[in-house]
Amino acid sequence: MKLLWSKFSPMFRRFLISYLIILMIPQIAGYASYRASIEAARASSIENSLKSLNLGKEIIERNLLQVEAFTRQLAINQDLYRLIADPKPLDVYNVYGIGRMQRSLSMYSSTNEYLSHFFIYIPNYNVIITPTTVYYRPEHYYAANALEGMTYEQWSENILKKPHFNEIIPLRNYKREISSNVLTTVPAITFLQSLPLNSFNKPQATIGVLINEDKMANLTQHIVDQYGGWTLVRDADGNVIFSRGIEQAEAQRLAETYNRDAHQVQPIEGGRLLLSIESGQNGWSYMAGIPEKALMTNADQIKQVTFAFTLATLVLGLAIGLVLAYRNSAPIYKLLSVFREQTSEPSGKRRNEYDFLASHIHHLIANNHSLENALNEQIPLLRDGFIKRLLTGEFYTTRELEAISSQTRISIQNTQGITGLLKVNGYASLDSEETIQELGVAKLIVRQTITEWNAEILMTDWGTDQIAFICPVSDECLEQAIHHCESELERLRELIYRDYRISTTIGTGAAYEVWNDVGRSFDEAKQAMDYAIHCGADQLVKFEDTLKENEMYYYPIESEQRLLNTVKAGEVQEALRILDQLFVRNFEERELSYEMVQQFIMELKGTYLKLDESKIKLGDSFTDEYKNCVASIQTTDSIPALRGKFKRLTEEMCMEVVKKRSSTHADTVQEIMSYIENNYGDANLTIYRIAEYMGKSEKFISQLFKEHTGENLSDYVEHVRINAASGLLLESGQTIDEIALTTGYNSAHSFRRAFKRVRGISPSVFRKMDNQSG
Repeated sequence: MKLLWSKFSPMFRRFLISYLIILMIPQIAGYASYRASIEAARASSIENSLKSLNLGKEIIERNLLQVEAFTRQLAINQDLYRLIADPKPLDVYNVYGIGRMQRSLSMYSSTNEYLSHFFIYIPNYNVIITPTTVYYRPEHYYAANALEGMTYEQWSENILKKPHFNEIIPLRNYKREISSNVLTTVPAITFLQSLPLNSFNKPQATIGVLINEDKMANLTQHIVDQYGGWTLVRDADGNVIFSRGIEQAEAQRLAETYNRDAHQVQPIEGGRLLLSIESGQNGWSYMAGIPEKALMTNADQIKQVTFAFTLATLVLGLAIGLVLAYRNSAPIYKLLSVFREQTSEPSGKRRNEYDFLASHIHHLIANNHSLENALNEQIPLLRDGFIKRLLTGEFYTTRELEAISSQTRISIQNTQGITGLLKVNGYASLDSEETIQELGVAKLIVRQTITEWNAEILMTDWGTDQIAFICPVSDECLEQAIHHCESELERLRELIYRDYRISTTIGTGAAYEVWNDVGRSFDEAKQAMDYAIHCGADQLVKFEDTLKENEMYYYPIESEQRLLNTVKAGEVQEALRILDQLFVRNFEERELSYEMVQQFIMELKGTYLKLDESKIKLGDSFTDEYKNCVASIQTTDSIPALRGKFKRLTEEMCMEVVKKRSSTHADTVQEIMSYIENNYGDANLTIYRIAEYMGKSEKFISQLFKEHTGENLSDYVEHVRINAASGLLLESGQTIDEIALTTGYNSAHSFRRAFKRVRGISPSVFRKMDNQSG
């Protein structure tokens, strides 16, 4: 068990122990609840037994009260009173009076089961009257109903002649005649009452009620039957009134040793509980001895159910704990392994896993914060560089534009607007430090004023005394938005002069509708600014104002450079957009002379010939065909024909560039694969090393490899190493540690994890499976 336990990782063991501790908490609570249930069941059984015993007591006492009431009724019976008080008649036996009294007694025997057998002794006639007969001699009655252990003389002296007041003789056997000359022994108690009720010396009559023990004891018999115990009733003098389920001698001993001051429930010998109730009516003690095992019958059922449920809960909880411990420890263990693979911590001096992770994560967070702070410090410079690249038209793809804008936190949601150039007048010569500081303050005031008007405007310094800006507008009506923007710029120019006496000139280009067209718009803004400076204008000058006096064709060097760059990048849509823009500006917005048209077409042909002379390595067949296509363009062709020919040239060149780039990238990927195949045994073979060898950035080769193979570069390195290791496991006798070092892993542990991640089994199992199949 100890060996099996040691095979689990410390992280797994800690999780499992935690879950087991959590599992034991409800088990402990369940045990406490179980004990409470057992006690409750025991208390309930005792309470029910006490209730049953008390119910029997109440019924017995109620019947005894009825017996007492019977004697009181006889005390006022006129027939009986005449028999005991009046002088004897001429008839010595008074047969009529005694017979009438006997007949009246027969009715009482049916009112209470305790009155089934009673007698009245009348000394005046020396007779005993019962509900069934009249004994003219007491000895005759005694002969039929003799008390055990008492002679007739004793019986006559103690029972008939002595005065009695609600006296009860404890349980004794008496011989009772059940048929002619047939006697049976019946245990009974005897209730005695002298008449009249206040007679204290010589009674005039004695009433005796013989109560069968069965009639009283049956009221507590169910306790004996249910629990297998015994019941006992004793009087205040310690005499046994009756008992059930216990020997007479034992009953007498318990009656004599019973302590009336003890608790209702107390343990006694034999594993029994003694339940007792004291009567406030006659001082009797009602006792019941019940085995504790019998009381615990319901508790045993609870015990069995609780044990089964607890066992099932433990098994299920242990299974769930194992699953949860593995599921929760596995990610942490993997993370821990990754950290340890990247550190040089000695394996023999490893700290607690959580402390290890906490320190390294803290280190990562601290480095991340430092890097974030450094980046935040660089954001103003990045933003300024991004704006300058936008203005010079250096972005040729939308993907590149979106990537850099997200880094600089500049929103490019609005894809249309205008660009402009603002010049602070009066600072042509900066011959002193004071003048430079004054110009800096003036430019700061201008920036703040424009920012207060529109916070979305992008601004950057352009030259010494100029500020370039990009003003995005909403995507609604472009013409109205541009007009509003230009009006606001003119208002701001006047506001700056009025409040700060700073004279400014603003030149704006035509609107742009995509971000890649910002460079063209800014070129026009510069032309507008040059025109304003040439005219000495101190106002806002639009690019369209410069066209009124311009009969030259439109083909600035910036547009030519953007066209060349987009074609070299293979961005056919952007290249066609720039080409269409040149034709619109020259043939739709201008009316060029024939000479200007020829010069423009020759310039454009020269641009396309530059593509052939550039560093793009195209095939010889395509180069010759391309040159022939450029040469076939004649300046005398119609404008639509010229536009179509240049469009086809653009599309063909872009397609060839893309094809060439794809081929070049495939060669690059193949070279990367070859380098990995030859150097996978180097433990320091990382993406950085591969990028350094290829002379390209890590991001470039990672994206390129993913695009061409669909697999991450790091995963490919791992697969190459595992494939080589698999061959060594099957074909060589090297140990796993030696194979790990041979295939570029720093430790056998990291090798085993990588092998199982790729193959799904451990290296040792992989080797055994091959040996078994062989």
